[in-house]
Amino acid sequence: MEKMEFKTEVKQLLDLMIHSLYSHKEIFLRELISNASDAIDKARYESLTNNNILEGEKDWKIRITADNNAGTLTVSDNGIGMSHDEVIQELGTIARSGTKEFISVLQEKAAKDNPELIGQFGVGFYSSFMVADRVTVITRKAGTGNKKGVKWESGGEGSFTVEEVEKEG
Repeated sequence: MEKMEFKTEVKQLLDLMIHSLYSHKEIFLRELISNASDAIDKARYESLTNNNILEGEKDWKIRITADNNAGTLTVSDNGIGMSHDEVIQELGTIARSGTKEFISVLQEKAAKDNPELIGQFGVGFYSSFMVADRVTVITRKAGTGNKKGVKWESGGEGSFTVEEVEKEG
């Protein structure tokens, strides 16, 4: 298992998001569904030139599962998935181009009344930390033939772990 630190801007952004957008906690679900839809769109597009992407799937799906006993909500999809390096790049670094501007907007409190800013700046995944103590992503890049996946996990407090896991489908 690898333990890594978020970039400095990420720590600042997570703190600001959690505290500045507290009144719009439900936005995390829209953002996770949007990410799942994007993953399916990317897989569908790439499958036009690479049949291996389909891996026997015929129907694209997004599933939302609540487990009251465990206190978890799971959003899953059968989209493109991510490799080890992509997980680190995409989940360990936030919206490289717009992060500073987004932080500035949040600091001015303008986002409190405009939760759509989260999606606009490409930081929607991190809204999960407004409602969760810990966020876990289990993914596997489609079309590679590899049955090993990647587990990314963080409490949103400055670091995350990445480890290889078995991941079917």
